[in-house]
Amino acid sequence: MFNALNPMPADPILGLMAQFREDPRTDKVDLGVGVYKDPEGHTPILACVKTAERIRTETETTKVYISPAGSPEFNRLICELAFGADHSAVLSNRIRSVSTPGGTGSLRVAADFIKRCNPDAVVWVSDPTWANHLSIFKAAGLEVNHYPYYDTENNALRFDAMLDKLKTLGKNDVVLLHACCHNPTGEDLTPAQWDQVVAVAQERGFTPLLDMAYQGFGESLEQDAYGVRKMAAAVDAMLLCDSCSKNFGLYRERIGACAVVAKDSNAATVAQSVMLHVVRSNYSMPPAHGAALVETILASQELTAQWHDELKVMRDRINGNRAMLVERIKAQGVTRDFSFIARQKGMFSFLGISPEQVALLKSEHGVYMVDSSRMSIAGITEANVDYLAAAIAKVL
Repeated sequence: MFNALNPMPADPILGLMAQFREDPRTDKVDLGVGVYKDPEGHTPILACVKTAERIRTETETTKVYISPAGSPEFNRLICELAFGADHSAVLSNRIRSVSTPGGTGSLRVAADFIKRCNPDAVVWVSDPTWANHLSIFKAAGLEVNHYPYYDTENNALRFDAMLDKLKTLGKNDVVLLHACCHNPTGEDLTPAQWDQVVAVAQERGFTPLLDMAYQGFGESLEQDAYGVRKMAAAVDAMLLCDSCSKNFGLYRERIGACAVVAKDSNAATVAQSVMLHVVRSNYSMPPAHGAALVETILASQELTAQWHDELKVMRDRINGNRAMLVERIKAQGVTRDFSFIARQKGMFSFLGISPEQVALLKSEHGVYMVDSSRMSIAGITEANVDYLAAAIAKVL
């Protein structure tokens, strides 16, 4: 059976990580992987998470299965974080959520759920988008197309073109929107632009699927959820894929959530029953430990306040890295305008150079980023920024 198999190409990002690890150069710079790093280049466990782990260790009495939906309290708290405790969809009980193995697991649950709802649905993703979006939805047997999003020549949002395309879609379409901190561009919709997208969704009747992997890394927890909350208040059918990997630093714990917003409580219950059938035939039960940590933090005012402080430190560091890189590139005598990097939000930006220049950065200077020139801003430190800026200047 296995003799007919051919090797599959490595995932571009995971393959890049392997190349970086094998590179013997001591001055190498990793701008590929999407994880937060502190000024020393480490990805620490948050103090609030450490405290929550101690609490769970002392109070947990069993490792028995929970349910395919996960902890009801986790689902309640994560929905209140995403939508707001006083949101109309929360108060009217129009939302149901299931705990998932990370944001990727949430997206696959959403993909399989969409396939059950409408086998002929077409999923629209931004151009560009996170590469794994394409793999996930295609693996579920769904057609995937792109809508215009980013102008790589001018390093700006193609909002008019995006809106024009969305105005041609209808009830057979699902539109995946990055809730905040767009991956890979860092170029987000403004509140006014979100308002226009929501109005088009209402008018055309397509189903919005919002992917929120970075809540709190852009402007704030509240501001980053603007699009999610605005959309949920306006439409009768919506999906949200949420992740706790980045904002809680729980990467390897694999904690996410997939939420459905329906027209009323009964419709939401029916939708969740279908979603649970999808879950049961896939991974059956979600991981519980990381979800319990998030639940412990969000259920405690003290730990929530500590988490807010730690999240702000991470957000401020990334925003500071953006400004620092722009300044240091300019100090190299580069006349090309890279100020867009400081304007953008979240972990990623496109540097806006060619694949050939990206290859030179890697081969000549040990600077690793994806071929598209997407770079992880979190990989920049005071110790490497001058070397990085000089390397960029040399390949321009």
